[in-house]
Formats: sequence, structure tokens, C-alpha cells
Amino acid sequence: MKTLEEIHKIREEKRKELDLRKNTQADTREKHILVCHGTGCTSSKSPEILENFKKIIKEKNIENVRVIKTGCFGLCAKGPIVIIRPEDTFYANCTPADCEEIIQSHIIEGKPVERLLAKDIDGTRVQKLDDLSFYKKQKRIALKNCGMINPEDIDEYIAFDGYKALEEVLKNWTPEDVIKTISDSGLRGRGGAGFPTGKKWELTRASEGEQKYVVCNADEGDPGAFMDRSILEGDPHAVLEAMAIAGYTIGANRGFIYVRAEYPIAVQRLKIAIKQAEEYGILGKNIFDSGFDFDIEIRLGAGAFVCGEETALLESIEGKRGQPRLKPPYPAQAGLLGKPTLINNVETYANIAQIILNGSEWYSSIGTENSKGTKVFALGGNVNNIGLVEVPMGTTLREIVYDIGGGIPNGRDFKAAQTGGPSGGCIPKEHLDTPIDYESLKSIGSMMGSGGLIVMDDTKCMVSLAKFYLEFTVSESCGKCTPCRIGTKRMLEILKKLCDGKGTKEDIDRLEKLALNIQKSSICGLGQSAPNPVISTLKYFRDEFEEHAVDKICRALECKAMAKITIDPEKCKGCGLCQKNCPVSAITGEGRDKRVINQDKCIKCGTCLTTCPFKAIGS
Repeated sequence: MKTLEEIHKIREEKRKELDLRKNTQADTREKHILVCHGTGCTSSKSPEILENFKKIIKEKNIENVRVIKTGCFGLCAKGPIVIIRPEDTFYANCTPADCEEIIQSHIIEGKPVERLLAKDIDGTRVQKLDDLSFYKKQKRIALKNCGMINPEDIDEYIAFDGYKALEEVLKNWTPEDVIKTISDSGLRGRGGAGFPTGKKWELTRASEGEQKYVVCNADEGDPGAFMDRSILEGDPHAVLEAMAIAGYTIGANRGFIYVRAEYPIAVQRLKIAIKQAEEYGILGKNIFDSGFDFDIEIRLGAGAFVCGEETALLESIEGKRGQPRLKPPYPAQAGLLGKPTLINNVETYANIAQIILNGSEWYSSIGTENSKGTKVFALGGNVNNIGLVEVPMGTTLREIVYDIGGGIPNGRDFKAAQTGGPSGGCIPKEHLDTPIDYESLKSIGSMMGSGGLIVMDDTKCMVSLAKFYLEFTVSESCGKCTPCRIGTKRMLEILKKLCDGKGTKEDIDRLEKLALNIQKSSICGLGQSAPNPVISTLKYFRDEFEEHAVDKICRALECKAMAKITIDPEKCKGCGLCQKNCPVSAITGEGRDKRVINQDKCIKCGTCLTTCPFKAIGS
């Protein structure tokens, strides 16, 4: 148990010690070697890198150098990442074997290891993190501490103003003050629907009941999404602090974090963070001598996509099968165990302490008129800089894909971006300059969702994409309501027919009618949004559906039943790259001859399509 005075002392002393993490001009001989320990880098041997650094430093008896494990830096495409502070040197794609050279050259001799410096969009090597294009247009609020602190050390969180917002609220604010500040900030739920956070807190506080609960929805189920996971791995105390503030505000003394068991690192760091906060007296009884009690427990989910829906999540916490409840009543009125319950997702909570400390005007000055603050996206697919990005609301899709994401690999053209996962929609090339905010995305048939952003190049088939998302939805449907249980299966059957070259134009009309009916009649938000990928692809890429149905052609060559890959003799330069890379030797030609594909041998794998630098290969 720590007194307030002891916590203040930790903050003051540790802040001085860690000044070099933020201040590249820090007057210090000490160096900190930061090694990413997020899931992505961990899978690429970053734990070995960290241990190697420690071993070499000990063997060489080097003083004033500390090796720190951190959460995700965001630029996952360059991992494993090592950053040296205070000089802010960014080393990319490191291996355990590189540690010796980094120590000898950088730490001992003061010379950066040029070959390990990250390459920017234009191919030049950049030494400092802040000089990389990937970071220049970002504004990190929810990700403020990710990559900056050791997530398993509560003192480091405290040093960067951790638990200062909770102390301020418990000592000087009324619950009404908190609600007003959150409401005035304009923060909306980052889990998908975008409901005003302050309004949700107000409704839960107003509900009658001696027992209330605070729940964190960390059941991140969208394919390709890893925003919540990265926050929990890199800054778990930010979520605990926000949940305690929420508990004080609505009148709850217990909280639950519902996190999927497939996130072992996040779960482990949450357990460590909760234990540390309890030992310091920041969770538990009489927090900061305020008379306020608050405890947090972890509940593991088994990975059911439907449990991302708030009422299905509550059913799962109660030990029941994860199925949505009919609404009303809403969780704010009757949630967990029938008691008033506040549910927000990880990213929403990650903004709370910063709003308390910096004020509602500061937060509301960021973003657009109706979408305030920033949004974290998991940027993936056909984009060079795959990773985690946090940008002000209103940033355009073009800026995210090209300025931050570094554009499309291999010089391919942008075709579409999928936002919102299986519940979202596709954004075509003509809407690249659309501002990313709740209203703008809705107006073009997509949605913010939790923050997955999958980029697709011109080799992707949109009919096959719609089929992919329907396959996911069908497998994850809880089966409670007929429209979702049966309707999505019928939609999937039609999409399979189209991809197999057996569909008709009438099938397209039938598919559209089914989608609209399911959208209107499903019980929960997941069922209602399940047809969105189909509706949006039909809206913007109907010609591809008609080509599949009428002409029996898949222009992207993904649907192999209809694919016939040919080489345009006008565009072929005779370079032979396609021939060298063909796995079945189906391409013939010698020297600078135009290449030809033997259709009897071709297995339609598409390797030649992606390797041809002249775009001479197609259907």
C-alpha cells in the first residue's frame, strides 16, 4: 500500500529519470534501449533480442544503459523494432544477432548502425522515429504510452502522469463534473456504434440500483483488427484508471474486463497491472483515502465474434452461452446480473484520463464537428506500412493509405479499403479523399467499426471478398434469430455460385433483396450489419458481379473456376520474370520473345500476375 505522498514522490523522481524517453535533448549520459514486446515483434524473436542486449551489456560491464521492454510502436511492418533514447534512433527488422553490433557501434563508439536504420517511403534511411513519414500525421492520445513505457512497471506509468486523473477526480470532482467534461469533449464510443460516451455514463448513473458494474469490452473479433490488444499490451494501467473513474462516476464498485483468451500477452499484462494497482492501494478499498472502493476482475472469452455485441458479452460473463438479448432494456438500465452496467471498449477508456487531465476543450479541438478526437486503426492488407496508426478524426483515407501507409506494394493500384470488418463496407477509389469520421463513412455505405482498415489492390476480386466476409459471419452467427442464422447462409450460397461460374443475373437481384431484409430484421447489431460488405460491394462494384454472372469472367483471376490468365503481347517486354517464377513451368518463350501461357498446364495461382512489372498479364 502506497500513500499519496509516496505516489507523488515516485512520479517526481521517476519523471526525472525517464525524461530522456520524451526529450531528445535530455542532458544525460544514460541511454535506454527500448525493445518492442507487442505480439507481432514477440513472434519475431524480440524477447531474444532483449535478453541478448542484457547479456552483452553485463558481459562488457557497460554502465548507464538500460534495456526496456515496451508495447507496440505501431510500425509493425518494420518489426522487431529497437529504439535508443534519448537520441531517438529507430532500428528496424532487428534480429538477435544484431545486438552485438548495436552495442559496439552505437552505444560504445557512438556511431549509428546504418544498415539497420528504417527505410522511409522514398527508400531513404531515416535515423529518428519522428522523421519517419509513418508518424508525421499521427496524433497519439489513446496510444500515448505505447512504446514509451514498460507496461509491466506501474512506476513508469505513474511517472507519465498515470493515476493523476483518478486522484484529481476523487479529490476534487463530483460525478456530475466528470460526466460534463466527458460530454463536452465529444468523445464517442470507439467500439463501432459511436454512441456519445458522456451520455452513456449519464444514463447509467441515473439508473436506480444499489449495485452497478463497469465493463470493458476487449473482445476484439474483427479479422485484421488489433487496436485493443495493442493498448492492453502496451498501456494496461490506462484502462484500469479509466474504469475506476467510470466506477466513481456511475456509482459502481466492481469492474470486469472481458478479453479473449487468444490474447495471452494482453491477459498476462492485465493481471500484472491489476496486482500492482492493488498492492499500491490504487484498486481496492478506500482509494486515495476518498472512501471510494473499486475492484477489477478479468473474464476470458472463448473467441466468439458475437460476444463483441454488448448484451452477448454480458451473457458470457454470467457463464451463459453468448447470445444477444432483446433491447430494451439496455445495459445502462439492466445489464450484468440485471444491474445497471456501463460498457465501453478499450480504446474509449484509453482516452478518459487524457481528457480529465487536459480538459474537454483540448480534446474537442481535435477532429471534426461531430467526430471529436482521434481514432486508432489497424492498417493492413495491400499496404507497405502495415501497423497501428492513430490519426485525428477527419484525416482522409488517401492520407492514411499513402502518407502514413506508404502506398500500395509493387506499384499496384488502389482498388478499395474495407473498414469495420465483417460489419463494415468497402470504400472504392473514387472516395479516397473521404474524411474518416462517423458521418462521412456512413454516407458512403461504410462504417467506422472498431478500427480495422484493410487495403486492397487491383488484384482483388470484390465478389470473392464479399464471400470471405459472409463465410466469417455464417460461422460466427450465434443462431438465435432466423434472418441471421438462415439468411446469411442463403446469401453465402449465392456468392459461392457466382464465384464458381454458376450464378445468374437473377441471383444478384436475389442476393441484394436478402441482404436488405436481413439488415432490417435481425435481432442484434451484428446480424443487422452482416450484409454490409455485400451491399457496399454491390453498390460500387456491381459490374464485377455481373461479369461473374453473365460473362463468367473474374477480372482479378481469384475465382479459379472462371480464371483464364493470358499475356498481352503488346505489353510483354520478354523479361522472363513470369516464366522464372511459374511453379509449374506453364509459361514458354526464350530470350526476348513474347511469353505465352500454356492453358493446359496453368494452375491459375496468380504468381505471374504479381511478378510482372509491366502489368502485361491479365484475364
